[in-house]
Amino acid sequence: MTFTELRYLLALADTGHFGKAAAKCFVTQPTLSAQLKKLEENLGVQLVERTPRGAQLTPIGQQVVAHARVILEHVQAIGDAALGHSDPLAGELHLGVIPTLGPYFLPKVLVPLQHTFPRLRLFVEEQITAVLLEHLLNHQLDAALLALPVDASGVEALPLFDEPFWVLVPRNHPLTKKACIREADLEGQNVLLLTEGHCLREQALSLCMKHNAQVAGDFRATSLETLRHLVAAGYGCTLIPELAVSSLGDGKTVVRPLVGAEARRRIGLVWRKSYPRPESIAALGNFFRTEMARAGLSIPRQGQDSESDRPDARGALGVKRPSR
Repeated sequence: MTFTELRYLLALADTGHFGKAAAKCFVTQPTLSAQLKKLEENLGVQLVERTPRGAQLTPIGQQVVAHARVILEHVQAIGDAALGHSDPLAGELHLGVIPTLGPYFLPKVLVPLQHTFPRLRLFVEEQITAVLLEHLLNHQLDAALLALPVDASGVEALPLFDEPFWVLVPRNHPLTKKACIREADLEGQNVLLLTEGHCLREQALSLCMKHNAQVAGDFRATSLETLRHLVAAGYGCTLIPELAVSSLGDGKTVVRPLVGAEARRRIGLVWRKSYPRPESIAALGNFFRTEMARAGLSIPRQGQDSESDRPDARGALGVKRPSR
């Protein structure tokens, strides 16, 4: 049994297809198939069920894959430890990010991150929270950017920044007359939400229930961009995280800051407690905190991740924001 054979097996497990797995490993399909067959012969078990539609792991194959992920993670950590003797973010790092954060956060940090840590090879996956946590716990990801708190065992979290919510309304909406919108102003408003699985949906739904806002049941979008177009068409209003505000300038909508105790979300960096490179997580988290402080967002104290620890909405940020 070799590390190469285990890498081929993981590629097949992740893609479910021999051809895609071979392409991912930069080898031919016959080469990958032969190596996996050799692995099965050495172990004396069938790891993969070959079907006309692709490949499916057998029960024992799933167990082997779980162990292989841990083994290869530690093998990678050995190499990264040597690389990172003086650079904690040298080598590979697989990072997950939620869809309501990725398009607006990553463009602000990726270029300075690469300049600061030129030996870092970053892989990014965008998914909803539940999928990212699953991939984190099964060692497909090293860390993930999520809204806190996270309901999962076996993980740790570093709070990075507090991101205020804004309210996006049609251009002719009565709320445009207000310089800022209080949570109580949402009463009776038709609020558009994302589909289930998005943490932003749960936060917006909580606000709607507490302040008697009407949830628009006819539309459930999968992205903030879709919500923006629905608002522009006059179907209601919606909540927008602050980092997404700069992407709104279509002239058909108006955005106002939301003021209140729950008018923000806390973004954190989450990782497995067993992750073998904690110094990498610390370096990445500190970098993100520094960049978001430069962007004007409120940075919570380390170890501060509960709702009760949050400053009142606006806090150090104040209410003055670029008008849109």
